[in-house]
Amino acid sequence: MNVWGITHRGIIREQNQDAFAQQTLADGRVVALVCDGMGGARAGNIASSMAVEVFMQSFMTPEEETSDRVRMERAAEAANRAVYQRAVSEERCAGMGTTLVAALTDGRQALILNEGDSRAYYISPREGITRITRDHSLVEDLVQHGELTPEQARSHPHKNLITRALGAEPDLRADAFCQTLDEGDYLLLCSDGLSNQVTDQEILHEVIHGGEPDSCCDRLLDIALHRGAPDNVTAVLIQCS
Repeated sequence: MNVWGITHRGIIREQNQDAFAQQTLADGRVVALVCDGMGGARAGNIASSMAVEVFMQSFMTPEEETSDRVRMERAAEAANRAVYQRAVSEERCAGMGTTLVAALTDGRQALILNEGDSRAYYISPREGITRITRDHSLVEDLVQHGELTPEQARSHPHKNLITRALGAEPDLRADAFCQTLDEGDYLLLCSDGLSNQVTDQEILHEVIHGGEPDSCCDRLLDIALHRGAPDNVTAVLIQCS
């Protein structure tokens, strides 16, 4: 498998409060995550970078005889505790939190965790593009209740209001998803700075038809920047082989 990642502060924001990590394990599997911080001038950056660091440290030092799901969930829970404790113990970090979307895959099966509105997409030359995760956001709830269409949600003034975040509460309630993969399929993890600017069909085109896979994250970032990139932009692309 191959994996690539990119992050950028965008055009408007003075600081990049996104963070990501990717790692190919000794057995060939890939673990990756994207976090999008929130909570003030510096706290969002602290939350996202802490979450990525603690998640990866916990995941890479697993306890014996634990399943992949337990290993992923414990890593997310450790990140949640670290961010929450920092938020309640330091005044400058009060109210901080971060989204989290993480994936572990061997190229045939993927386990994905999600908290907030950063997303995981399944992209296939045969089946097109499917969003795996469900946003924990106000507009997603309105879409689910039939009060907004997906198109209306993209331009809604409150589209950035999330209803769940890592570090907001002492206990984590991340959603878990399983996705079957075939050779030639892709997983894309991204922050809302990308998904708010680039449509699903544009993502599909760039991944499958836009050029070489190793430049895909750059091309997606270029589209977001061309459209003004009002938020930080982060993407991690995993290619199954």
